[in-house]
Amino acid sequence: MNTLMHICCAPCANQPVAQLREEGITVTGFWYNPNIHPYTEYQARKRTLEEYAKEIGLKLVIGGAYDLRPFIIAVAGDIDHRCSYCYRTRMEKTAQYAAENGFDSFTTSLLISPYQNFEGITAAGRAAGERYGVEFLPRDFRPLFQAGQGYAREHGFYMQKYCGCIFSEEDRYMAAKRKKAARKA
Repeated sequence: MNTLMHICCAPCANQPVAQLREEGITVTGFWYNPNIHPYTEYQARKRTLEEYAKEIGLKLVIGGAYDLRPFIIAVAGDIDHRCSYCYRTRMEKTAQYAAENGFDSFTTSLLISPYQNFEGITAAGRAAGERYGVEFLPRDFRPLFQAGQGYAREHGFYMQKYCGCIFSEEDRYMAAKRKKAARKA
């Protein structure tokens, strides 16, 4: 089986890639993340993934460029539900590329994160797969999360502190601010 894997970052991808390869599945990486902000963050994650792909001999396709404005415009009216748009747009682009380039299936490294909505990602993947006529592999990679983080640290990967969008970065800072205020109270 020849699978296209949407990859959000190298720390999340290392264990899913390894698991699929162990199963005899040929994996090609697909970088498409128009949500990541700022540009320096986008570049750091992309560069780390490119270095990791080279290290393990993973073919990597760069699907798109830094393009924040369409993402912001799409989610501005409903920021609290931005993740569903984010999942949908990334799964759509991955499914489209997979279908147009002869892949048997596609999946995403997002499925490793205990901080992401597994059911939402899976639903977006299945819908995109149906639309483009390519199978979505809904693998639960979450049990591999800690191993993936450990691998990333051992290999000196850049490791981000938030999901990627400007709003998730804001959430991170606001949570820290609330925690600090609670300690003072």
